Amino acid sequence: MFQQPQGFVPSQPQAPNPAVDAWFQAVDRDHSGEINWQELQSALVNAQGENFSPLSCKMMISMFDADHTGTINSQEFQQLYAYITQWLVVFKNYDRDSSGSIEENELSQAFLQMGFRFSNEFIKFLLNRSDFKSHSKISVDQFIVVCVQIQKFTEAFKLRDTEFKGSITLGFEDFLSIALNCSP
Repeated sequence: MFQQPQGFVPSQPQAPNPAVDAWFQAVDRDHSGEINWQELQSALVNAQGENFSPLSCKMMISMFDADHTGTINSQEFQQLYAYITQWLVVFKNYDRDSSGSIEENELSQAFLQMGFRFSNEFIKFLLNRSDFKSHSKISVDQFIVVCVQIQKFTEAFKLRDTEFKGSITLGFEDFLSIALNCSP
């Protein structure tokens, strides 16, 4: 018997965090009340002192961009911040040498901590993706990209698994809709 994937749901603050709101205001360079992926990218730096990739920033924006404008408002930013904070806590638990990357077995354990029980073959698949510089480890921004992708697909899956069986049947167009909606 299959179990429906739960996904990763961080604890959400009851009220907006003033510090996060102040950070949002600083990131919102044009003072539009919305930030785009470029503004987000300018605010995020990985362990190597580099800005997060355009792909990771676009994916993070798309995860909470409810009106599909390519931007997020302060409330959506608060939600994004809650996810990123929790993902970073998980990542740092396994990046014991503070190198900014984790290896295959650590990645598997990180996902297990987040409620995902992935096979070794799937973990290897994630590491062998062509956009990763190393096929034996994953950087923090690559980890965030994978987390966003998995979260978006998990949510799409859960919407279709109405009987909570852990399996769904999809037509080709529905499959394409899911894949395209889960891409930046």
